[in-house]
Amino acid sequence: MSRGEFDPELDLVVERIIRAPRKVVWAAWSDPAQLAQWWVPAPAVCRVERLDLRPGGALVSRLSSDGLRFEPHLDAVVLAADELERIAFTNAIRSDWRPADPQPIVVTVEVVLTEHADGTDYRMIARHGDPASRGRHAELGFADGWGTVTRQLAALVESAGIS
Repeated sequence: MSRGEFDPELDLVVERIIRAPRKVVWAAWSDPAQLAQWWVPAPAVCRVERLDLRPGGALVSRLSSDGLRFEPHLDAVVLAADELERIAFTNAIRSDWRPADPQPIVVTVEVVLTEHADGTDYRMIARHGDPASRGRHAELGFADGWGTVTRQLAALVESAGIS
């Protein structure tokens, strides 16, 4: 699937203009320490266990509500990583390349970064296998969850003051 394709029957999307250069947004995705700062909705905290942004690489994170006990959050394989432009991953395959049965939803995520006069045009598409899965993800709070982490990402990179 190429960038920009969106199927409203199967996909959910978060879009935002982030007032920071693409390289800064990319760094927030590609640096584990930065990713951990915004990857889960606060006040939960995140640990990025593995981040290998290359096709076949891993994206593994854990989350904690108290900062002490961490539970699995995401175990995914990276499908695409085009520097400064696109990251795609899925939880349908674990980071060890074994088939997964992730609960509550199987999803493939594509993040697309493009230049914008005010910074970066940020588009995150969550792709589902069928309309029921899309509906379930929406019911579980996709807009709130992904919207929140996108706002956290924007706050982090916009506060960096790099232009």
